Amino acid sequence: MPPSLNLVFCGTPRFAVPTLERLSETGFNIQFVVTQPDRPKGRGLEVVDSPVKQSALRLQLPILQPESIKNNAEFRDRLTAIHPDAIIVVGYGRIIPQWMLDLAPLGNINLHASLLPKYRGAAPIQWAIARGETTTGVTTMRIDAGLDTGDVLLQEEISIAPEDTAETLAPKLAGMGANLMVTTLRGMKSGTISPRPQDHAQATLAPILRKEDGLIDFSRAAPEILNRMRGFQPWPGAYSKFRGKNLQVWKAALSDQALSSSELKVEGDQLFLGCGHDSSIELLELQLEGKKRTAASDFIRGYRPESCEKLGG
Repeated sequence: MPPSLNLVFCGTPRFAVPTLERLSETGFNIQFVVTQPDRPKGRGLEVVDSPVKQSALRLQLPILQPESIKNNAEFRDRLTAIHPDAIIVVGYGRIIPQWMLDLAPLGNINLHASLLPKYRGAAPIQWAIARGETTTGVTTMRIDAGLDTGDVLLQEEISIAPEDTAETLAPKLAGMGANLMVTTLRGMKSGTISPRPQDHAQATLAPILRKEDGLIDFSRAAPEILNRMRGFQPWPGAYSKFRGKNLQVWKAALSDQALSSSELKVEGDQLFLGCGHDSSIELLELQLEGKKRTAASDFIRGYRPESCEKLGG
């Protein structure tokens, strides 16, 4: 069955790019790509295109970048005029107003990076890893007025590898989700997909990350600290204080050292750190404020941490 649906695609981050590209190459008729306005980024505050805009330019697709969409009459008229069959939303970054929810016969279809109803919210990949999940997945769902509460269309599961971080897991989910969206749209067109309500009693939240989420709480057990470290890469990461300066911990591993909470131990080229519940980790890669990321052995030679010295404070 040739895919001839008229679509509007709403998305902004890198995670959304595979879905846009897969829909385009599969032959769906993408009438508009809607993405966030260009924003200043980096130390130089240079204005840059969103990843989705960059992709849309390569694909030579029409682009809309409204500052707001809820009460934007011009934007509403342009979307209404093309009579979209479905509106695809992947990490757009705006609340979809009711007029858009009512516009397309097949609805507003969202790709969410979790197995809903688990991990509703802005950071499902990060929180799934941070909370020690061993499996996650992607969900296509019909958007309603709630926060990721709409009916589920299709889902696909994937294992979270012990070494996965948010940076390594996101591309896997993005590629999987792109294929799932194609399957979803074909099924919606043919009428072979039956939307099913979520079990709201099983819902968990994945709120937007804050800087303070990365602050290492030494009362937590070592496995939990490591999971949060993996989940919160590249931001806010995992950080503490060393001699009054910020110290970012990029990589660590479980250890069997007996240390008190936040206590350092130097053993040759190895650096260990005490955590809660009589647990500990080995620090492998660190970055002191204003310095480059470095291996623990170089950190030891450069800064000469002492056993029994403590992080934090």
